[in-house]
Amino acid sequence: MKDIADLVGRFFLSLIFFFEAYDSIAFFKQTKNTMTVYGLTWNQDLLLYVTIFFLVLGAILVLIGYYANLGAVMLLLYLVPVTFIVFSFWNDPVEVKRIQSIMFMKNIAIIGGLLILIVNGAGKYSVKRLIYTLRLPK
Repeated sequence: MKDIADLVGRFFLSLIFFFEAYDSIAFFKQTKNTMTVYGLTWNQDLLLYVTIFFLVLGAILVLIGYYANLGAVMLLLYLVPVTFIVFSFWNDPVEVKRIQSIMFMKNIAIIGGLLILIVNGAGKYSVKRLIYTLRLPK
C-alpha cells in the first residue's frame, strides 16, 4: 500500500507544477504583468523561462521517480520564494487576508510533501528503481 501511495502522491505533487508551467506558458504576458505587480522586474523573460524549465523538468523527475530528489529541489527553488512573495497574507488588506492565508498554507503543505519526497525517496514504483533492478546483458 505504501508503494502505491508513493506513486499516487508523486503524481499529484507533479500535477500542480505541470499545471503551473502550462498556465505560465499559456498566459505568458499576464504572468509577466503579475511579476511586475509583485516587484519582480529584473530580466522577466529569463526568470520566466527558467521558472518554466524548472517546473517542467522538476515535475517530470518527481512523476517518474528518476532523480526525484533533484526534481523536488528544483520545485522547492520555485515554490518557496513564490509562496512568500505572492501569498504574503500578513501584508494584505483584510478583504483578501483569509484566502491568501489559505493559499499560503496550501503551498506550505506542498513544500512539506516535497521535503518528505526528498527524505524518503521515490519509492518502489519509480523509473530509477526499474533501471537499477533490470539485469541488462553487457
